[in-house]
Amino acid sequence: MADVKLFRIKPEVKELAVSSVALERELQTLLENNLQTFFGVTFLKSEYSITSGRIDSIGIDENNCPVIIEYKRSVSENVINQGLFYLDWLLDHKADFKLLVIDELGMDKANEIDWAMPCVICVANDFTRYDEHAVNQMQKNIRLVRYKLFGEDLILLEQINAPNVVPLKDSTVKNSPVSSKDKSYKTFDEQLATTHPQLRKIYESLHDYIMSLGDDISENRLKLYSAYKKLKNVVCLEVRAKSIMVYLRLNPSDVELVDGFCRDVTNIGHWGTGDVEITIKDENDFVVAKEYILKAYQVN
Repeated sequence: MADVKLFRIKPEVKELAVSSVALERELQTLLENNLQTFFGVTFLKSEYSITSGRIDSIGIDENNCPVIIEYKRSVSENVINQGLFYLDWLLDHKADFKLLVIDELGMDKANEIDWAMPCVICVANDFTRYDEHAVNQMQKNIRLVRYKLFGEDLILLEQINAPNVVPLKDSTVKNSPVSSKDKSYKTFDEQLATTHPQLRKIYESLHDYIMSLGDDISENRLKLYSAYKKLKNVVCLEVRAKSIMVYLRLNPSDVELVDGFCRDVTNIGHWGTGDVEITIKDENDFVVAKEYILKAYQVN
């Protein structure tokens, strides 16, 4: 892995010394208090007790998928296998997780839980090449995040892998964030299979373009939409009969909004995340949309 160096350039150029936290609990507290900012995750509980152990931190992400966060306290600790054990336990105890969400966030949020892409985030001062190889072999949604502290007020979080895994087939979505009355939603895969062949080709080109932006981006294929994320969602895609809806993590005031092509949906309910919506109906729309997508990737 490349070494990361950070320099202060005013009043003179000076390299900032890198360090790690003296106590891992300090790191855990910092992340738990800011999970939404760092990872797009809503914090649920710290030191969550389960059979044969305790999960360091547990939450639910912006796609309503369960998230386990484990902190590597020493080089010898096998936090990846530990996280995998906790993930398997969670998949066998979905009712326990739902009760936790009900207690912390209410029934409406609990009914939106999506089990398609539960995730384990492993945070450590460093990982070995064997850690990354092991994760790739597991084919599980495990993300390795390396942290570094610079001075007293800067922290770097670097995701060093981008897992691409097949979503779990038994995921369910009971309520919609747009309307809890209509339960007759087609899944993302069903929409993609039945949309116009030309639009399906555009989707494939769109997918390939997004994935080509960097090796730090991965696809999370969910029940009703597909999310492309780094540490947090960058792009979300929803396929319809005559269009592909693209939702970008961008500030609407920072981009040109074109009537009939893209709009501000900050206060408009929709699947996925992102405040800028783009409607793609043909190849020309796709070409124009690439500039917006690239911007979303770069600013996130």
